[in-house]
Amino acid sequence: MPSADSLRWLVTGGRGMLGTDVGRALSERGATDVRLLGSSDLDITDRDAVLAAVTDVDVVVNAAAYTAVDAAESDEDAAFAVNALGAENLALAARAAGARLVQVSTDYVFDGSGVEIGTEPYPEDAPLAPLGAYGRTKAEGERRTRAAHPDGTLIVRTAWLYGAHGTNFPRTMVRLAGVNDTVSVVADQIGQPTWTYDLARWIIDLIEADAPAGVFHGTNSGQASWFEFAQHVYGSAGLDPARVLPTTSAEFVRPAPRPAWSVLAHDAWRHAGLDTPRPWTEALRDAANEGALTTP
Repeated sequence: MPSADSLRWLVTGGRGMLGTDVGRALSERGATDVRLLGSSDLDITDRDAVLAAVTDVDVVVNAAAYTAVDAAESDEDAAFAVNALGAENLALAARAAGARLVQVSTDYVFDGSGVEIGTEPYPEDAPLAPLGAYGRTKAEGERRTRAAHPDGTLIVRTAWLYGAHGTNFPRTMVRLAGVNDTVSVVADQIGQPTWTYDLARWIIDLIEADAPAGVFHGTNSGQASWFEFAQHVYGSAGLDPARVLPTTSAEFVRPAPRPAWSVLAHDAWRHAGLDTPRPWTEALRDAANEGALTTP
């Protein structure tokens, strides 16, 4: 099996929250041939530029994405260009270079009602049924990357990401605690809070295990509502969780619909001979200890 330090890596979205942690995790495993490319370094919607950039590389990790979920509802073409066409460009370039592609996807490819809510996580082979523009473009990115590079593409779906290198829910909660006595958070959307540093390490694990092409769910295990997540964030930051109050999605309307249930199963990890992801509560504790919830 390959080791991270023996491979040549290219990471798009390399200056973002996940991409930065991929770089950190690769460094910790001794990898030295690593290119972290931000959007100013490589426009993944430019196919010629992508084909020129993706050479002399063994692994491409696509952490670049249009993630403005609400804005995508009124600008789906821009989201499609990055999430679908850009992903396809990277798959074609990876195939031409003889490299593997890790395409990071999302729980938004599901509508939240495809399984019995509250009982069954979404399996990796569940039919895709996105509710909004962002989910549609990410689902199309999955389809196009697998079609362009069927034997070399790993789809890693993730959800509810937070980390030290970007704007995210825990840091927003901590900021709001400084200006409000209480904060109201929806309690009727259930998912899996996921630390980007854990996800970064799982991605490398997949490559080092020479995992087969296919779909993996890269989320911390367990489940929580946004309300429960916020309560844990407050506790981890030394704040009183009672300051977090529950509300409903009907009281907090956003332009893009959110899946009410997006808990993802982890069977593919076991089938690949890998450990399943650890509980989200453990990850949040470690992230808090690192200062990832409050660092600027």
